[in-house]
Amino acid sequence: MKWLQTNYDFSHISYSIDELIVLDVTRGEKDPIKFCNALKQITRGCFAPISAGGGVNTIESARNLLRSGADKVVINSALYSNSAFISHLASEFGKQCLVASIDIKAAKDGSYKAWTESGASCIEGSAASWIDNVLHADVGELYLNSMDQDGTGQGFDFGLLDLLPFNLTKPVILAGGAGNSSHLLTGLSDSRVDAVATANLFNFLGDGLKQARQSLISGGIDLPLWDIKLLPKYPLAEMISG
Repeated sequence: MKWLQTNYDFSHISYSIDELIVLDVTRGEKDPIKFCNALKQITRGCFAPISAGGGVNTIESARNLLRSGADKVVINSALYSNSAFISHLASEFGKQCLVASIDIKAAKDGSYKAWTESGASCIEGSAASWIDNVLHADVGELYLNSMDQDGTGQGFDFGLLDLLPFNLTKPVILAGGAGNSSHLLTGLSDSRVDAVATANLFNFLGDGLKQARQSLISGGIDLPLWDIKLLPKYPLAEMISG
């Protein structure tokens, strides 16, 4: 797992985020053992809560993620095919442990559709109807991801929020498209959004996460302030190899 140590300094990243979402988006056959091993390495260098998922379709697969260091389990494809399984997961681990992830893409007619299998399969029916179904399931949070905006760094698709019911009570994480702090600020300024996610700032922009967090705090967003002086006590190399 030297790749993780070389490319991601999780001990520092932890001070710029409130939660880390790790997803196995491999198309085709997944390697859950390899993914869990990688997850274990990540948790050794990251004190922030971690949500993990990708191909979770059995109680055992969810349990393995939690045993590998995840605090929550992200569910996607199973949301559309096995409501009994979702209830079983909630009974086993508690619904606060389950994050419902919905990947959404705009159709040519302007409507929105939900997709599964890492964007390989379109679900029949409107995305709004599926969101409503999911919100009635035993899940604790909703993770809305725009497939159209994902990876562009051009900002969120706020049309996804219009798909939400008016009386929503579960927390919503908006994802797909955030490329700078202003995108994050705009997302968090929407009353329908409880949290925003970004992969662009995480993967490509050096200390972009740190700068974005400071910009959000300066912009009046109430975020925790961490004591960066704690870092020298827990060097990444020691945590990764320990």
